[in-house]
Amino acid sequence: MGQGENEGRSEEEMRGERQGSTLEEPELGRQSSAPEPAIRHIAIIMDGNGRWAEERGLPRIEGHREGAKAVRKVVRRARELGIPSLTLFAFSEQNWERPSSEVAGLMTLLEEFLRTEEDELRKNRIQLRAIGRVHRLPPLIQKRFDELEMAEGETPEMVLTLALSYGGKEEIFDTTHALLEMARAGALKPRSFTIEDFERVLPSMRNGPVDLMIRTGNEQRISNFMLWGAAYAELYFSPKRWPDFTELDLDEAIRQYRRRERRFGRIAPEPTT
Repeated sequence: MGQGENEGRSEEEMRGERQGSTLEEPELGRQSSAPEPAIRHIAIIMDGNGRWAEERGLPRIEGHREGAKAVRKVVRRARELGIPSLTLFAFSEQNWERPSSEVAGLMTLLEEFLRTEEDELRKNRIQLRAIGRVHRLPPLIQKRFDELEMAEGETPEMVLTLALSYGGKEEIFDTTHALLEMARAGALKPRSFTIEDFERVLPSMRNGPVDLMIRTGNEQRISNFMLWGAAYAELYFSPKRWPDFTELDLDEAIRQYRRRERRFGRIAPEPTT
């Protein structure tokens, strides 16, 4: 996303640079007519920015800066493939405990991203949303999100959700607390409340359950991310640090997803003869 190295270049030129991927785009995205399971929601734990910088003798903030470039590439690719929803774990509730200088630098990069990407988001009809304890973010960033809301009645081509000051346990706790307050006020009847009702008010479920969860950085855990929505997600772990994750790596993750059989606790049907 954004301006810079790809400005003024044609879509054909940029697509040509991704040679090496053997999958056709319709096979990867929602346009596919193949029988493989549709992929409507990808969630990514963007891990490894700090380590990427430290391995190069750079300040950690430079890793986050390079990570922002990877965000632009991956969002563009997801948009090209017609993926309806992409959720990125950008800043956890626990990240507030990092050194204040690093937190301040991350907030500056976030504000810069929201400011510089506005035109491309609107041009490509990408709806930007935030989930998490957003009230803890600096007022300027909250204002940027408000300004980037699509006008009522507009239909986005893709929804990009940034998880900010986010934690899966915290989200479930906050939602449950809000529902208890509603019940106490008489606005909710607990006996008639269902799992489906809960999902309708859980912010991370607004775009539906996660089909594919990707984690970079050579770690194999989900780190309190999308705990409810990822209950049946397929998991893909990349050894690459997030700044090194490319469009081809996203293609490979989707290729692996296509090879898996999703049963959701059921028994696979026997092949017909």
